[in-house]
Amino acid sequence: MASRLGPIVLPNPVVAASGTFGHGDELAELTDPAALGAVTVKSLSPEPWAGNPPLRVCPTPAGMLNAVGLQNPGVAVWRDRELPTLRARGARVIASVWGHHVDDFAAAAAALAGVRDELVALEVNVSCPNLDDQEHMFAHSAGATAAATSAVVAEIDPLPVFTKLSPNTPELVDIAGAALEAGAAGLTLVNTVRGLAIDTETRRPRLGIGGGGLSGPAIKPIALRTVWDVSRALPGTAIIGTGGVESGVDAVEMLLAGASAVGVGTATFHDPRATTRIIDELEDWCARRGVHAVAELVGALREPA
Repeated sequence: MASRLGPIVLPNPVVAASGTFGHGDELAELTDPAALGAVTVKSLSPEPWAGNPPLRVCPTPAGMLNAVGLQNPGVAVWRDRELPTLRARGARVIASVWGHHVDDFAAAAAALAGVRDELVALEVNVSCPNLDDQEHMFAHSAGATAAATSAVVAEIDPLPVFTKLSPNTPELVDIAGAALEAGAAGLTLVNTVRGLAIDTETRRPRLGIGGGGLSGPAIKPIALRTVWDVSRALPGTAIIGTGGVESGVDAVEMLLAGASAVGVGTATFHDPRATTRIIDELEDWCARRGVHAVAELVGALREPA
């Protein structure tokens, strides 16, 4: 079950996705974080951020729409209060940072430089669709993505950096290449898909800011396609494939498409033990089919007949 994710070796390929497992050990009584490949914590900014007004989350067919808006206590508070509790549980921690400007990304990474030995990687979230300036998202520009990535790398090196990208752009492959050229050790593919839910009685959007990010099984085909496209265009890229993974078979699909590890997100909201269940299902799938190592599955998708 061991998985190589660029320069990192994880005991298994299942990673808790950012924003779905909490800031610290909130889920530890239900799911042992040490049993996971790694835990990616909710994205952190240099200063505390209140997020968006309610309503922030609503169910959709085969998924969930959210506009939480990256609420967080600020990187320093998380570093001092939450990281120790999560590490005490034996978790391999991937911190995640975001910002409105390149300097914000650099400042958040700099605040973690002193605890880099407590982390296995740092995720650069340039792709949240739930901020005010959605049309100018970092992840929709190769230059902006590269600038944020390089700023973080400069502050946190030699800790591996993974850039989290958006499926909401036709330039994804070029942007992925720019992130890697800027120093990213790998990529997280993908963040949520922009969507809208409507309350027909009030004739208003259901979420407080209007639109939000769609996640869950509805976006799995999109996530698989992006992982496949990027892995073929940029062979050897370490990818955490994220989007709609709810079962061991879903994880197999993501690995076959070219992911080195598999992010589990929305599934955790309705099943807090989803991550460990998926690990068990993946191991059972491999055992039943004579697959001796999950690494054999990475990028093994065959071309169409």
